Amino acid sequence: MTPFYGEPDPASAIETIRRAPEIGIDFLDTSDAYGNGRNEELISRTVEGRRQQYVIASKFGNLRRADGTPTADGRPEYVKAACERSLGRLRTEIIDLYYIHRIDPTVPIEDTVGAMSDLVRDGKVRFLGISEAGPQRIRRAHATHRISAVQIEYSLWTRDVEGEILGLCNALGIGIVAYSPLGRGFLTGTVTGREELRAGDVRLQMPRFHENNLSHNLELVTRLRRLAESEGCTPAQLALAWVLSRGRSIVPIAGTSHRRWLEENAAAADLRISAATQDALERIFRPGAAAGARYPDQFSKTLGI
Repeated sequence: MTPFYGEPDPASAIETIRRAPEIGIDFLDTSDAYGNGRNEELISRTVEGRRQQYVIASKFGNLRRADGTPTADGRPEYVKAACERSLGRLRTEIIDLYYIHRIDPTVPIEDTVGAMSDLVRDGKVRFLGISEAGPQRIRRAHATHRISAVQIEYSLWTRDVEGEILGLCNALGIGIVAYSPLGRGFLTGTVTGREELRAGDVRLQMPRFHENNLSHNLELVTRLRRLAESEGCTPAQLALAWVLSRGRSIVPIAGTSHRRWLEENAAAADLRISAATQDALERIFRPGAAAGARYPDQFSKTLGI
């Protein structure tokens, strides 16, 4: 809802957020990194006078150096300052779920989570989360203070979480918040070429959208579309229903700034996939089926630490 896949329409974004609770969606996922805080400010304007209708999650620590390369900051003093800034932009007294957006390898995770636990004690945060962390970091974070959610990419074409993290989170009672459950929009079937992406769209940098990988990945979506037709739904609904079918503790966050797509996505919660289609999806989208890494090399270094 702020620049990432191009320049969205703020009026449409506001309409979408306000429509969400009417159809059973109350979870808003943001970060101080989205539009350098502009996303949090957009949410604050939208939920004013209706804050009680929403569960708001935000994040900290996902930064960029002057040259644009990614870095992270998990120092306790930074954690607390970042939270105060987010509370101010969101114009709320408490953040329902507060995540470490990216792990800082220079700071013990116990120190970062310890500072976050102070925020819970002080009544500024309700629950804690961690994003893009490996199993050992998850265990150490959870041992310091209860972690309620791990946010990580999970979709038909990104199934790395199934290796160890999904089982670990189930064992520890931690929810999985699956980001990019529609493959950054690719699994909707609406992206058929790079020329359709606007200048500034971050997907132009993503390996799976590169020309040398695109034809292979488009074939996967063609097969997804056929299965969706057999189920009487859209490719996006089938992709979301598949993620939801992976476990009751999994919450997919499908990003959109349009009411039309919000309503289509919400209907996926009522879809029950036939056994034949489930089997077909397993064959087509076996782990590693997508061509290309999910992030460019410079970003991959900050994932799963």
